[in-house]
Amino acid sequence: MGSIIVLFELEPDRAIGPDGVEPVVVRVHAAGADPDVPEDPAPRTLCGKDTDPMEHAHYRPAAPGEPWYPAPLEDRRCHACEAALRLL
Repeated sequence: MGSIIVLFELEPDRAIGPDGVEPVVVRVHAAGADPDVPEDPAPRTLCGKDTDPMEHAHYRPAAPGEPWYPAPLEDRRCHACEAALRLL
């Protein structure tokens, strides 16, 4: 697997709207990159969820040793994706 794409699983039925409601991140997942379009995620996360309904986080660690997920969302990281990352 070449690179990892970080994805946000959002709370259903919550989107940015005229009232200013922001989407709520339920879980942060990791997926491999699509081999044909490296900026897009593969069809499944590392824990096996469908990536289509998820939002691309456009997050990349700034330096070696930083977490694979955005630090403010540490409590929402997918532990199954994290375990799969450790095996790569």
